[in-house]
Amino acid sequence: MNKYGLFAVGCLVVSASMADVRLGALFSDGMVIQRETLASMWGWAEPGEKVQVSASWGAKAATTTGTDGSWQVVLKTPEAGTGLSITVVGNNTVEIKDVASGEVWFCGGQSNMDFTMQQIAGNAREPQYQPVSDYVKNEIATANDPLLRHIEVPHKTSAHEKLYDFEGSWKPVAPANTPAITATGYFFGRELRKHLKEVPIGLLECSWGGTRVEPWISKATYMADPELAEYYQGEMVELKKQSSAWSPEKAAEKHQAALAKWEAGGKKGRKPQRQADPAMGNKWPSTLHNGMVSAVVPYAIKGAIWYQGESNAGYMKESYENHFSTLIRGWRQEWGRGDFPFYWVQLAAFKAPNAEPLESDDWASICDQQRRCLKLPNTGMAVITDIGEAKDIHPRNKVDVGKRLAFWALANDYNIKLPVHSGPLYQSHEVVGGKVVVKFSQVGSGLMVGHKNLLDDTLAVDEALKRFQICGEDRAWKWADAKIVSKDTIEVSHGEIPHPAVVRYAWSANPEGANLYNKEGLPASLFTTE
Repeated sequence: MNKYGLFAVGCLVVSASMADVRLGALFSDGMVIQRETLASMWGWAEPGEKVQVSASWGAKAATTTGTDGSWQVVLKTPEAGTGLSITVVGNNTVEIKDVASGEVWFCGGQSNMDFTMQQIAGNAREPQYQPVSDYVKNEIATANDPLLRHIEVPHKTSAHEKLYDFEGSWKPVAPANTPAITATGYFFGRELRKHLKEVPIGLLECSWGGTRVEPWISKATYMADPELAEYYQGEMVELKKQSSAWSPEKAAEKHQAALAKWEAGGKKGRKPQRQADPAMGNKWPSTLHNGMVSAVVPYAIKGAIWYQGESNAGYMKESYENHFSTLIRGWRQEWGRGDFPFYWVQLAAFKAPNAEPLESDDWASICDQQRRCLKLPNTGMAVITDIGEAKDIHPRNKVDVGKRLAFWALANDYNIKLPVHSGPLYQSHEVVGGKVVVKFSQVGSGLMVGHKNLLDDTLAVDEALKRFQICGEDRAWKWADAKIVSKDTIEVSHGEIPHPAVVRYAWSANPEGANLYNKEGLPASLFTTE
């Protein structure tokens, strides 16, 4: 029994006859199919039933369902266009209307990808950011683009079995639909539409707030690596232990006791909630891959954008680079589309800024590990240190987030000539006397000291570089003197450190005042020379 049949038999057996050809949610009216490629289509029908697929652009395919009732074909897709259709014929006929051929991008991650336009348009926690919310409100009310479409996989966990379908439908950007679209994905797609003219864009969203990277990795990927397999198996042992100790009756009893104690104490603090079945949790490895990602593989995509990492700042933080890299490699292998583009967002600034240099910071560590993942081929990272909010882990400004992700795609995947598509990235360093000479890539027309306000373009300012820190072998960190000495080079020093060992930049959850940019207005990533 193959994976589609397993789901059809185990999870979606309903009153409708298996004799009827049935397609998943992805293959529905208004769908966007990846242009000029070979795209998989799949579904379910009677075992041994002949299924014929024909497209209005002339592509055809035929197959016979397996003993499990599943079928899959591959269609050659046309150049960009709209008003297309696909017809599937078995014992019945299904017609998919209003098909668009264009660019499909997978949108994954946690809450900063999951947050909708409506959520971003809500009241900002700090009044200085309200103009961004108001901008998004206006965008919701006025945007109308039938060539920018979105479909979302609902939140679903599955600890052991893979699920291969979901309830959902493709929706175009319009005032009635835009509130429910991922804000990060929307502004990414809007920027692509701006440059790609009449090319349709499809946003395939698969995200869930508060999730770590580990649940998004498949079991097969874990088991292919001995060390990761050990981690996976250990977590499954713990899950089994917790599940065996749980029952609805025990959960209800504990909940009533906790509720009574809470009420007796004057109802202070959060009201106790009943413990759910541990197997339904979204923290266990592979649970979100099983419950959500499996439903869309191997739908033809151009690439993926990703915004996640906040939840890993407090969980196995030293393993994030390895686990995130594993996710990227695993997804690429599963999709079978080579090293497809994979672009992510480095975490935004959050919480109160530090007054003194830090030896360690979990948030900064995750950000630096994200930077180090750029060694993987065909990857890119949007730096957004300058648009975070101290009191909100979900910063309002998803406009620049989407743009900065899109710059990578436009430059690398669509041959759009941009002055620069990334902020400065640490390249190398050399200790010369009492100074550390740091070189950067992605400098565009040169480095500058800059300041960005909300959605405005970054402006050059006559200020000293800030948020560079330096130490000697004793690791006594001090704020450093830093200055731009050439197009791509900065000198860093401190009068009390004659023999510097390490330089860091923006090493903080909130490096307020960090002001290194390229002249095109994109901020430099944090880094350490270690």
